[in-house]
Amino acid sequence: MKKTTLCYIKKDDSYLMLFRNKKLQDENEGKWVGVGGKFEKDETADECLLREVFEETGLTLTSYTFHGIIGFHSDEWGEEDMYLYSADAYTGDLVASCPEGELRFIKENEILSLPMWEGDKYFLAPLLNGETDIKMDLYYKGNELVEIK
Repeated sequence: MKKTTLCYIKKDDSYLMLFRNKKLQDENEGKWVGVGGKFEKDETADECLLREVFEETGLTLTSYTFHGIIGFHSDEWGEEDMYLYSADAYTGDLVASCPEGELRFIKENEILSLPMWEGDKYFLAPLLNGETDIKMDLYYKGNELVEIK
């Protein structure tokens, strides 16, 4: 099973989002997501979060919150446990170009209308409301969300 992190970084009334449009064979192609990625060997969730955020954005998080674990079950992409975070403070400057897509701060009230995985809205809405005990399993057939537990 794949283990990943995903982080939504807040700045004023907006969150940093990544439009995935650069990688080949990207399961997230054409969708908006937070920033993050796969755990490396022997890495903790926090270590993965900090490394991935820096690699994709150039930012070093100085304040972040763990919100829960989301399980993804896909007939096409396999199994994944995603460790969900938000952040509200960082140092550094946002990179001009991310190798995975376009980074942009999006106003909070516009985020849920972006093209994204349908299941993302089920954990993103409570995250945006500050909930910190988000746990769910999302089941997909292809791109279709078929069950939430």
